[in-house]
Amino acid sequence: MKTKWILSKMTIVLMAAMVFVSCEDDLSDKKEQEYQTEIEELKAELAKFALANETVAQYLETFDELDYEIFTNQEWTRFHESHTDDIIVHWPDGRETVGLDAHIADLEAMFVYAPDTRIKEHPIAIGSGNITAVMGVMEGTFTEPMPLGNGQFIEPTGNAFKINMVTIGLWNEDGIMYEEYLFWDNQTFMSQLGLL
Repeated sequence: MKTKWILSKMTIVLMAAMVFVSCEDDLSDKKEQEYQTEIEELKAELAKFALANETVAQYLETFDELDYEIFTNQEWTRFHESHTDDIIVHWPDGRETVGLDAHIADLEAMFVYAPDTRIKEHPIAIGSGNITAVMGVMEGTFTEPMPLGNGQFIEPTGNAFKINMVTIGLWNEDGIMYEEYLFWDNQTFMSQLGLL
């Protein structure tokens, strides 16, 4: 009888242990599923960041080509590769132009009095989302008359200039800039040209 009682108690303990282990397995499975879900969510988030970084890298690569090749070599017919037809450009002097043709006309004017104008260096280039900010070093030499309008000119000084400038670009889904903010110190620029 005592054996029966011991077997009965052992059966109860064994059943309780099985229930406990079974519950523990369910809890472990549940935790494992939660962890796996969290891992998948983190992987998806990481993939988004990787894609965003890749997109920004493409914008910056386009911008390098824009300054180093297209601007420096005055390849105006290629500007559509990086600018929309209706681009809005904010200039350091406070004015704003709308349209690619107006932007190109303003840039062409810089080469009239300094035909060797160039940008060959981007010491800082950063971006996030659809916005890039690039610091360029613009340099050249004031070797030709500078048109003032009404047939008037400023005679060249022969002075070289080298100024830091920043371009903030806003890019569309096609990887083309639709708005551009240009910054440089006009006083330093004019001083280096010998006009102040």
